[in-house]
Amino acid sequence: MQYPAAFLPSASRLFRRLTRHSRRTAPLLLAMAALAGCNRVELPTAEGGVLEWQSMRGQWVVVNYWAEWCKPCLEEIPELNALDEQSAVTVLGVNFDGVGGDDLVALGDTMGIRYAMLTTDPGPEFGWQLPVALPATFIVAPDGELHEARFGPQTEQQLLDAMGL
Repeated sequence: MQYPAAFLPSASRLFRRLTRHSRRTAPLLLAMAALAGCNRVELPTAEGGVLEWQSMRGQWVVVNYWAEWCKPCLEEIPELNALDEQSAVTVLGVNFDGVGGDDLVALGDTMGIRYAMLTTDPGPEFGWQLPVALPATFIVAPDGELHEARFGPQTEQQLLDAMGL
């Protein structure tokens, strides 16, 4: 499941249930409420911010793995920049070589990347395998499920077509 906390009840619903259940179930319900926040997936960005995966629910998310030495990666950056301007799509970049911090920001500037760059690979959180070829693009549907994985350079139109947009 891509959005782990999506099906968990809200705090207000839990407290309404508390009033209807006996004292024996109240501790269990409180423990569930406390653990609900532990399932949040937070993705740190190169600029020092944090993106909450859950906040992107309802839109397409394109996670692109790239590297400085990858010529096709460089060629597709303008396409991904254009795609990120679409209101129904968010593009996230992941540096394959693990560059982070100010070095990642500077590298992104040099390469012309205008979409959000993540400092950590979100793949393990969702059970994705590390790509063996670059560029690699993972398309996540609005419901949070992996829709498709693509390898090689992509155009904005190819990705829009894959999403049915």
